[in-house]
Amino acid sequence: MAITYTREYDHILDDLSRALSTVPQFYDAFEMESDDWESLDEEERKICLRTLADDLFYVLATETTAEVGLGKAEYDSAHAVIKVTASTQLVHVVSLRE
Repeated sequence: MAITYTREYDHILDDLSRALSTVPQFYDAFEMESDDWESLDEEERKICLRTLADDLFYVLATETTAEVGLGKAEYDSAHAVIKVTASTQLVHVVSLRE
């Protein structure tokens, strides 16, 4: 299975990075503690989130769902979106189409 998208990949990663940043303990993916994350400067954090978004995109090409910190991400091919669940009350929808 592959992820089908028509939107510019960089724009997808921008949205996915912002969504992931709201997931509690998303930095667990880097085997970091909260103190480790807090010690990074803003540019380092952006790079880590972008890397996580890129990695997650490729994981979702083979697995329809993936755990991220205390949340999850899900590829919905029928609607061409990636859903990032940060909590029961917060779900981000990242469009893969223009």
